Amino acid sequence: MVDHLFADPYLAAVYDAWHPRSARDDYDFYLPRILTADAVLDVGCGTGTLLHEARLAGHSGRLCGIDPAPGVLNRARTRADIEWVLGDLQSAGWTAEFDLIVMTGHAFQALVSEEDLRDFMAAVRHTLVPGGCFAFETRNPSVRAWEHWTPENAVVVELPDGSLVQITTEVIMPFDGQTVTFTHRFGGKHPSLPQVSRSTLRFLETDALSSLLGNAGLRIEQQFGGFDGSPLGPSSPEIITFATR
Repeated sequence: MVDHLFADPYLAAVYDAWHPRSARDDYDFYLPRILTADAVLDVGCGTGTLLHEARLAGHSGRLCGIDPAPGVLNRARTRADIEWVLGDLQSAGWTAEFDLIVMTGHAFQALVSEEDLRDFMAAVRHTLVPGGCFAFETRNPSVRAWEHWTPENAVVVELPDGSLVQITTEVIMPFDGQTVTFTHRFGGKHPSLPQVSRSTLRFLETDALSSLLGNAGLRIEQQFGGFDGSPLGPSSPEIITFATR
């Protein structure tokens, strides 16, 4: 099920304002790898900012973004020189078409069940050319990021038209060893507000992630603990993985 945050057109615009390019150090991390690949697929591409930037930076090959949420994807379609697909990788049917698959913004964590994870990894392998790379990140569960998702840490975001939106995050089903469920509440004076979006994210330990990749026929090439390129350790905020077919 697609999160309301990404399906709703107004909240898709809020998402872009909430996560401005200046705060996306993950894009800075992945972009050099994207620019060296001939054919790139962005899974969970959202509003398409990363692929837009890759094209502006001179990528002349195939760029494709896929996302199951129409709200964000409609914003991505402002560039016609990039392919945009509404849907999910498991049903897309690509065979050995991409040198690089990227999955940013912790979108990987939206794969919650064991079946979803296995099916997705099988689709990744099927979609990559031999020797192709899957680059993605997931939050390190040891850091317990969800403990900061509290109403006390509410933020106010200003949209391009000057309107303000207050975003309050609250965990409603605490970490059970695998998942966390939480809500985002959006408040303000816009006619589309208030709204609520509910999400569940999966947190994988490094050993479980390694097994998942290995069982899918993918080999870990590199791992990092942060978007500054720091090595992966027990207290690293991220588990960033480059895995090859």
